[in-house]
Amino acid sequence: MPDNVLPARGRRLRSPAPCRPRGAGRAALPAAWLVCLALGGCAGLAHEPADRPDAQATTEPAESAPVLVLRVAAPETVRALLEQQLDLARLPALAQGRRPSVREVERLIAAAPEQVQSLVETEGFFTPTITIERYPGDPPVVLVRVEPGPRARVRGLKIEINGPLAEARALGEAEAVDGDAALREDWPLDPGEPFRNEEWAAAKRSALARLRALGYARAEWVSTLARVDATAHRVDLELVADSGPLFRTGELRIRGLQRQDEATVRNLAGFRAGTPATEKLLLDFQERLQRSGLFTTASVQLDARAEDPGRATITVRVAEREIQEATFGLGVSSEVGPRGTVEHVHRRAFGQALTARNTFELGRVRRSWTGELSTHPLPGLYRNLVGGAAERIESSTDIVSSVRARLGRAQETPRIDRLLYVEAERSVRRLDDGTRTDADALSLHYQGVWRRVDNMLLPTEGWVFSGQVGGGRARSDPGGTGPFVRAWGRLAVYQPLGRWYGTLRLEAGEVFARDDVLPPESLLFRAGGDGSVRGYEYRSLAPTDNGIVSGGKVMATASAEIARPILARLPQLWGAAFVDAGRAADRWQGYRPAVGYGVGLRLRSPIGPLSVDVARGHETGNVRLHLSVGVTF
Repeated sequence: MPDNVLPARGRRLRSPAPCRPRGAGRAALPAAWLVCLALGGCAGLAHEPADRPDAQATTEPAESAPVLVLRVAAPETVRALLEQQLDLARLPALAQGRRPSVREVERLIAAAPEQVQSLVETEGFFTPTITIERYPGDPPVVLVRVEPGPRARVRGLKIEINGPLAEARALGEAEAVDGDAALREDWPLDPGEPFRNEEWAAAKRSALARLRALGYARAEWVSTLARVDATAHRVDLELVADSGPLFRTGELRIRGLQRQDEATVRNLAGFRAGTPATEKLLLDFQERLQRSGLFTTASVQLDARAEDPGRATITVRVAEREIQEATFGLGVSSEVGPRGTVEHVHRRAFGQALTARNTFELGRVRRSWTGELSTHPLPGLYRNLVGGAAERIESSTDIVSSVRARLGRAQETPRIDRLLYVEAERSVRRLDDGTRTDADALSLHYQGVWRRVDNMLLPTEGWVFSGQVGGGRARSDPGGTGPFVRAWGRLAVYQPLGRWYGTLRLEAGEVFARDDVLPPESLLFRAGGDGSVRGYEYRSLAPTDNGIVSGGKVMATASAEIARPILARLPQLWGAAFVDAGRAADRWQGYRPAVGYGVGLRLRSPIGPLSVDVARGHETGNVRLHLSVGVTF
């Protein structure tokens, strides 16, 4: 619908019409065309500010002497607009290569006050003082002086939504009530805000998009009106929308499958026919398709022209990944030194809807294999899996070798990941003095990750909580045999702090067991290094006996960090300062955290932040360099 701006004096400024060439006479400057110029619909020339002594905005037909010199004396809020959009400034473009006549130039000068009035009104100035001064010369000088006066502000706001959304809201349906309230709360031009035509148009687009995102794909504005009280410099906004019908999901049409099962895509939808087709519902479905690892691209589209909005067709287009892929990598870390990795994925193992993953890592400190065979997503977004791992980790005082097997069931959603599994594990620990400790355990565990962040890879606001609880029976030699319970949790909070961004991390864990019962080393705790306490060697903050470090039954760490972009021209590069503290111990009595602090750089890349930190361990006095990629959840 056309937008109407009604000044108190009765003039009407309508929405911009398409730009068209000027005809003869004053009638050739209709208000709609002036607004079109104000919104930048035609190309223009840049001009120097008029208050500079050497400034000359010269209008010049092609291959001829200047016809006149235009200068604009006005505040920055409107000067650039006038220098670009006044017809006097655009004379060469309007003349289309010919030299304008004296009469035509005189006509433009006479029309300039009305055009200035129309242009500055688009910026919210409805009572400008405009003077046009002419100075003889060769070429002559035309000075346009403008005092825009106070900018109008929004005084009142009235939004009315008719149609099925209003009917559902009247019946108290939660989704309609919440959606209607959210649309009003998110309206950007609140009372007291400065009024500008550009922001008024953007606010209407945003509100309409929000209405359609609620599932009302045919929502339209019936009328939008800005009533201007020029004397009081106030604007009252009135909007009426027709929501149109609520669209609900109907048939699911899938395009692009060649080798994978259609049932997998339907399971990833996660909704039944008849579900309100909100934008969030469709985007979540699209994200699950992309995160499944089965497709290179995926798109989900609603048929907004469906004859029956109650059963609208959802079209899914996918492009499949290769059935098998192998990835080779070389890297270096300040914690584990140089390493090489090989990862192999088979997305149709044994010709069934199964995915097999195997990862091998060979490094100076750590050598490992991890494998998993899992089903493709099942109804409810669950996956059944069986997996195993073998690992050998060297530290400055010991070597720990372990093998484990796992059988479980996982559920992965955009906000929550859950995993319930049974695990059998055996580990062997050899100390530098030749002492050997064997341990094994059979246990049941539940773990999850809960997220509420603005960005999964590069969060700046929100929180993430990771937790695990489990228990079983453990045996160690030397040692005893008995039950144990293990609990662990990590909370990361991200919060903007003005021009800075803060991160707070808290982590704690404990193994509950008799003193003589020692579960395998992987179930115990160590601290130190990246993602823990920087400034100390990897896994070095743990119980120590005669210089030999062992896993502890309790652990707690904390970290506080502030960061911000360093260079305006390179906003991805951030500087950071941090303080970490924590340790693992045999028991809470006598627990004393080690403190580390330092500074670093963050490069916010598409695969997550690349972090380079220089940290000093307060306990040792040593300075260490830490390198890491990604966010630890």
